[in-house]
Amino acid sequence: MRQTGRSGTRGKFGSKIHLLTERTGLPLSLAISGANLHDSQALIPLVEAIPPIRSRRGPRRRRPGKLHGDKAYDHRFIRSYLRRRQITARIARRGIESSTRLGRHRWVIERTVAWLGGFRRLHRRYERKADHFAAFASIAAALICHRRLAK
Repeated sequence: MRQTGRSGTRGKFGSKIHLLTERTGLPLSLAISGANLHDSQALIPLVEAIPPIRSRRGPRRRRPGKLHGDKAYDHRFIRSYLRRRQITARIARRGIESSTRLGRHRWVIERTVAWLGGFRRLHRRYERKADHFAAFASIAAALICHRRLAK
């Protein structure tokens, strides 16, 4: 058997699209990382990148009220970060809770990821530079927002 690419079992080729959406599935924050990066390390930059949200009354909101996540985000540093930012963490705990209870909220993210997968440039990565791929992902997120808000 011949291995191609990196030696060892931990390194992976490819890229991941990390996405943070609001309740109805509109993308709020989007990031690109390597496939070998753990999901928990990408959450804090995503939360920091949320733009100010206009509310009907009062000042613009700079943070969400709740954050739903699966077991990949169950780490002490993430929970303490969210607590400092006064965001309620709804994250399934590893080894204690099943992630099936999050299914009623998680399908929104899965649907938005499926919408992103509908764009040919994002379904399979053709670009060599990560900046170009991130730009196409941002354009796709903007198109998703436009389609949802134009209804």
